[in-house]
Amino acid sequence: MLSGTLRAGDEVFFSDLPVVASVSRLPQRLADAPGSVTVIDRAMIRASGARTLHEVFRLVPGFQTFTPSDKPARVNYHGVTDDTDYSPRVQVLIDGRSLHSPLFRGGMNWELVPVALDDIERIEVVRGSNTTSYGTNAFLGVINIVTVDPALAQGVSVDTRQGSEGIRDYTVRGGGRLGERGHFRLTAQERADDGLDHRSVAPEEQNWRDRNRARLFEFRSGFQLDPLTLLELQFGRVESRQLVGRLDLADDGTVLGTESKDPLRPSDQSSSWLQLRWLRALSERADLSLRYTYNVDRLDAGFDDPDRPELGRINPNGGRGARHEVETLHTFLPSDSTRMVWGGGWRRDVLDSGTMLDGIGRVSRDVGRVFANAEWKPRAWFTGNFGVSHEYDSLAGSHLAPRASASFHLDERNTFRVGYAKAWRTPGTLDFTANQRKSLARMEWVGNPDLPAEALDSWELAYLGDWRDWRMSLDVRIFRERIADRQIHRIRTATGGPDTVQAVHDLEIRGQELQWKWQPVDSTRIAVGHAHVGIDAGLTADGRALSNVPGSSLAGPERSALYFALSEHSAPRRSTSLLWMQRLPAGLEMSIARYWVHDIKWTRNTDTESYRRTDLRLAYPFARVARGGEIAYTVQSLEGAHAEERMERIVERRHWVSLRLDF
Repeated sequence: MLSGTLRAGDEVFFSDLPVVASVSRLPQRLADAPGSVTVIDRAMIRASGARTLHEVFRLVPGFQTFTPSDKPARVNYHGVTDDTDYSPRVQVLIDGRSLHSPLFRGGMNWELVPVALDDIERIEVVRGSNTTSYGTNAFLGVINIVTVDPALAQGVSVDTRQGSEGIRDYTVRGGGRLGERGHFRLTAQERADDGLDHRSVAPEEQNWRDRNRARLFEFRSGFQLDPLTLLELQFGRVESRQLVGRLDLADDGTVLGTESKDPLRPSDQSSSWLQLRWLRALSERADLSLRYTYNVDRLDAGFDDPDRPELGRINPNGGRGARHEVETLHTFLPSDSTRMVWGGGWRRDVLDSGTMLDGIGRVSRDVGRVFANAEWKPRAWFTGNFGVSHEYDSLAGSHLAPRASASFHLDERNTFRVGYAKAWRTPGTLDFTANQRKSLARMEWVGNPDLPAEALDSWELAYLGDWRDWRMSLDVRIFRERIADRQIHRIRTATGGPDTVQAVHDLEIRGQELQWKWQPVDSTRIAVGHAHVGIDAGLTADGRALSNVPGSSLAGPERSALYFALSEHSAPRRSTSLLWMQRLPAGLEMSIARYWVHDIKWTRNTDTESYRRTDLRLAYPFARVARGGEIAYTVQSLEGAHAEERMERIVERRHWVSLRLDF
């Protein structure tokens, strides 16, 4: 059973430093890896009380997210937010497939997560730049999601959640054999809720409505073609519908209708994918893999504006994005003290949008990259890691990303690491090519073909403690990240001009992160994460020039201060998480997740004050019905009203009962 695979690997994540593969793409002990990693296993995901994937990252030091409303959820690391609904600076992978899309400005759409939480085996979160291993979107970090192996998914499981705010979720999953050499796993899921309550804010702020629905179908299979060769096939589709737009309100909050330029309407989104992966063991010291992925993403939030009939149907942010990607990896051992992985990949992105590419229609983009990572361990007390990648982008040109680190193992329990990485983030396709009209005579948004890539220089000093006798581990990271040419959306370069994307700030991000795990007794587990982040911003040469142009977005101290605040307050100064997992008498299980988050600015026109949040879960696993199951009660935001994304979006207490049966 899928649920039966949970307990076999639980202990390793709390008593020992785990083996990870997401940093260098070599399986390594965390003490040997060239970066800091947070590992979240299935038990932690379930205990967190998360209903959707983005909520899980509240547990990761330095990460920020919020409860979605009429604005979709986001996940950022160390701030650096944009006036967009997507997260382009942290690479998100599921079984090696990138979830970033040309349609979503090169970012990740968290409303289209193509995996159910119970199908996740573990999540490896690389806290720090990893462009060397994964390309431009790994600018600040990597989220690598590994799903349950089909060989471990036997039988059928059904579950449902029913609760407040219209929560009604249904999931069916199953797995079994495919002939003599194959196994499969499939999942169908529907999630729905009525969102946040707009009546929690003042009448004049109730110009929005909130309702969400998502549907998922996912299939994964594996075939052992011979003792040395494995073939994997995955495909699926996820759909989402949200309410977007604004109502026209009177001063007392009476609804007069909808705004003509942004009416209340459904936004329909979907993502379909196919992935093939071939793995071959070449010898005891080498293996080879080849992966092909095809993705198609669509978004339709179109409407007709009676005040602008000449534009026809307007579909802001809508269109179709497609991606073909091929990647090959070769892993081998050149010597007893050296391991190496190298490879290359090519992808083609195609974007179609009648509104955002008015008069252009379709834009194609080709990206090719080669990379190599090596681990050198000449002595038991030292591990060196070296890596480099070269990427060519048909829109952004060529970029080189090197990385090096040295780990000093004082003994089996204590390791110090120092590391450096240089990284690049190339702008999204629309940032270069957008052409969106406000009217036939005026443009609303145009691309900036001269936009440079964002550049990052990152230094870190880290300590890892693995005290197995105490069943405890500690990870401390001190970092300094310098970002040149930080890009900001919705910048006007002249009076009455269209919005563009401009590289207007240079940033210095400094801070510390800590994660501590302890299992004092078999029935108790505690995980603590903490981050302290400080950001300083200065103007680039282009930013200084724009600040002297009358009518530009940066002209004048008030406008300039607005964008400085967006850069410098895009991460909370301090954030802390606590997850306590406790087995109780009579087979009961309890978990409490507690979060402390300081004020944050997600967009230029929004501010969120500091808040605290507590989530609680009580569960009773049973084995006497069917082949087993679980009944659980979960409550989020136990203290009640607070804001997470903007002060006008109030998060109230939300709770539900869930039931799972395994057959």
